[in-house]
Amino acid sequence: MREFIKVITIVVNVISMFAMIVGVLLHSGRGGGLSDMFGGGGSAALGSAAAERNLNRITTVFALVWIFTVVALGLLLA
Repeated sequence: MREFIKVITIVVNVISMFAMIVGVLLHSGRGGGLSDMFGGGGSAALGSAAAERNLNRITTVFALVWIFTVVALGLLLA
């Protein structure tokens, strides 16, 4: 049972890691980021402020999940 929990925690860790990377890359920073590659300028779209806020929230959730799984893996593997 403990091995199963380790595997599930590792899988959730890897998924949250990749989701966090994608979320960070989609943010429109000073240079525009990857969000400008798909659909022109991010500021030209209607509701871009709401989309950016939602992207911030989603990225924060994935970061918290990643931190939780890192701590859990540290405790499980110790």
